Amino acid sequence: MVVVHTKRLIAFILIVITTIVVMVWTSPGIVNNVKLGLDLKGGFEILYTAEPVDESQVMDQELLREAARSLQLRADAQGISEPEIYPEGQDRIRVRLAGVENQEEVRQIMKKPAELTFRSNDGCEDPSEFCKVEMNGSDFVEGAAKVAFEQTTKQPYVTIEVKDAEKFKSITQRLSSYSYPNNILAIYLDDEEISTPRVGVIISNGVAQIEGAYTFDEAEELAGIINLGALPVNLTEKYTQSVGASLGELSLQQTITAGIIGFVVILIFMLGFYRLPGIIACVTLTVYTWMLLLVFYWMNATLTLPGIAAFVLGIGMAVDANIITYERIREEIRSGKSILSSLRAGSRNSLRTIMDANITTILAGLVLYYIGTGSIQGFALTLILSILVSIITNVFFSRLLLHLLIRANIAKKPVYYGVKEADISEL
Repeated sequence: MVVVHTKRLIAFILIVITTIVVMVWTSPGIVNNVKLGLDLKGGFEILYTAEPVDESQVMDQELLREAARSLQLRADAQGISEPEIYPEGQDRIRVRLAGVENQEEVRQIMKKPAELTFRSNDGCEDPSEFCKVEMNGSDFVEGAAKVAFEQTTKQPYVTIEVKDAEKFKSITQRLSSYSYPNNILAIYLDDEEISTPRVGVIISNGVAQIEGAYTFDEAEELAGIINLGALPVNLTEKYTQSVGASLGELSLQQTITAGIIGFVVILIFMLGFYRLPGIIACVTLTVYTWMLLLVFYWMNATLTLPGIAAFVLGIGMAVDANIITYERIREEIRSGKSILSSLRAGSRNSLRTIMDANITTILAGLVLYYIGTGSIQGFALTLILSILVSIITNVFFSRLLLHLLIRANIAKKPVYYGVKEADISEL
């Protein structure tokens, strides 16, 4: 008579039910909030080559980062959701803008050199408009805008330095003689108003302080914008990829359909060939898919077609881990060992093979991430994450569930593992 260990069986049932409930409850929110790349959502990607407007300037990493910040501000001004803009190498900037409909218009706006201007309303018909350009980015010393702190209150402010002190003195002398709001010297980047400081005194030494209720981050951002205006760059499109919204939506639908069909076929195969372990494999593969999407959601990562390809490859690696383990267990059962002994020996013997394959693939992914760019890095990162999640779900979690079932004494027959009695050798 087989004695069922109720505690282990209850533990198995509770773990499976809790896992399924959590997945069902959280999946809609996770799926709806995973960021999609432009190849799935529509939009465009551009790789720019950046060159200084002034030939005397040197293109360094600081200038490249400031130029990328300028593009970020322009994308934000266009209402583009979550743009991806970052420097690459010594003189390149990669821009990914998903969900953009008026692509040509946005492209023209993005590649213009950043134009910093200081404007007043002196002579303007509408006092609330700043129509008179008093200075532009070329009037300022390169990189001279810095954040400082007031000694007593520790309030941050921005210091700036101009090239022509006499010109600045003339401007401040004129504006300081006016009352508010005619004494404002507004700061604009392109046509966007950044700040509206007032001119209270005549500045004769060419160094001014821009004060206000700034936080440190706000003051640092303002200093960066002024330095950016003093260091404009020209952007040349080296590479561009455009995907229409309808094409991106079609790609997403086809990808989801193909993924569901492939996933169902895999589950049917595992159930039919491995019986009881196949049921556990179905659970752990579903957990793997949910958990990888959860990691993408937590990381705020962008899912692209290359990323989905790595996702599918990760599912293959996860299935492979299950197959290696279950085949080793079946070999041990055929040799005449008990089910529990077969589980222990098969799990132990398969672990090294699985880890060797996974570690080798992770190393290849790291190489791809290090030497690759753009979509290649996305593929490599997704592949690495999928393997790590697969080790958690399809190696350790799978073995935990199978171990609970076997120790509960309800799965002692070899046929439950796809092994016929006639294939078992006598010890």
